[in-house]
Amino acid sequence: MVIQQHSWVASEPTSQGPGIISSLLYHAYEMHHAGVRPFRAVADAGSLFFRSPLNPWTYTLAGRSIAAACDVFEATTRRYAKPAFGLPKTMINGEPVPITEKIVWTHPFCDLLHFSKPEGLFEKLHPRAPHPKVLIVSPLSGHFATLLRGTVEAMLPEHDVYITDWRNAREVPLSAGRFDLDDCISALQMMLREIGPGTHIMAVCQPGPAVLCTTALMAEDGDPATPRSMIIMGSPIDTRRSPTVPNKLSAERPYSWFEGNMITTVPFPHPGAMRNVYPGFLQLTSFISMNRDRHVNAHHDYFRNLIKGDGDNAQKHREFYDEYLAVMDITAEFYLQTIDRVFQRHLLPLGQFHHRGRLVRPEAIRDTALMTVEGENDDISGIGQTQAAHDLCVNIPADKQFDYIQADVGHYGVFNGKRWRTEIQPRVRDFIRSNL
Repeated sequence: MVIQQHSWVASEPTSQGPGIISSLLYHAYEMHHAGVRPFRAVADAGSLFFRSPLNPWTYTLAGRSIAAACDVFEATTRRYAKPAFGLPKTMINGEPVPITEKIVWTHPFCDLLHFSKPEGLFEKLHPRAPHPKVLIVSPLSGHFATLLRGTVEAMLPEHDVYITDWRNAREVPLSAGRFDLDDCISALQMMLREIGPGTHIMAVCQPGPAVLCTTALMAEDGDPATPRSMIIMGSPIDTRRSPTVPNKLSAERPYSWFEGNMITTVPFPHPGAMRNVYPGFLQLTSFISMNRDRHVNAHHDYFRNLIKGDGDNAQKHREFYDEYLAVMDITAEFYLQTIDRVFQRHLLPLGQFHHRGRLVRPEAIRDTALMTVEGENDDISGIGQTQAAHDLCVNIPADKQFDYIQADVGHYGVFNGKRWRTEIQPRVRDFIRSNL
């Protein structure tokens, strides 16, 4: 089932593998975790000791401060596992409806999850409303698909929702083969065929170019599973427009720098041992460095809230960082191809993007409606980068195109949070219903 990369890609940089130092980086990271484990055990014990109702220090400022410090240390040195979606139900017309997560299609590097409702229940509770199928394509950029929990939650009441659940590359054995940008596009085609005709596809952030290529190829082939509409949100379709700090870094550094400094080898005993990856902990370091002061202040506030006994705010902090600090590895070939094709050579907007030797022609898209969404304060994908999709899809009728810029939100706010729920999602819902 794994799709191997074809040999036609002669114009792409030849992979030489990670440098000697970077190849040992993952091993050093694992050794650090092993080395800090005894101190985490001490911190856990200290937190319990200074919170025990039998300990008189528990009722002093010094005791609460020590317990809080132990909690912060434990939280900042823990390895965070993949979170659960945790969406057991949704509400339809004021009635609770159970949701069951089902894997309906599988691939060594991805599961297709379906948030299933009891058959016929939606039609019973909402008899005159459509229930369109929507495939949400999560970003393959370091975080798990659960980062889009709020996206899924807002779509569930009125849509039949599927999502790409990408697998952590360090958990995929070498025997499963490669997974690059071409494989991602092919996998998206197979998922759309699995879901069936009439599906709407939503690309959140990084997968925008892959979704646009997928739709163009299927449209040109007259594939009956070609998406009915595309919703592309905060995506790097053309990173030459309003370039952000990450865009500039990707363009200024040579390909060899990314290959030599950002790629490392998965160590034993992980199932994917010896696989070359862009590790999640490096991506997380990049995310944090962009807003370092904000994260430092957040942990300082967490410390103070623990001392004060403000459980509600402390819990909100934990919930956010349990998700934010859970990261996954990406295959080296996918990461490097994305850097090369999307961020350095800009092949899609230049009309030069090939998929397995075949030119991708966005102008072939005629019947699929297109909606783009951008955040006014997005510091990852600047204004205009997602809008560029409209300039490429020149044969989509004007009444099937819609561009929306959400005021006062950054990158994360495009697909999560209050503005997503109250302003963006209703527009997405109406756009899908106008193109059934």
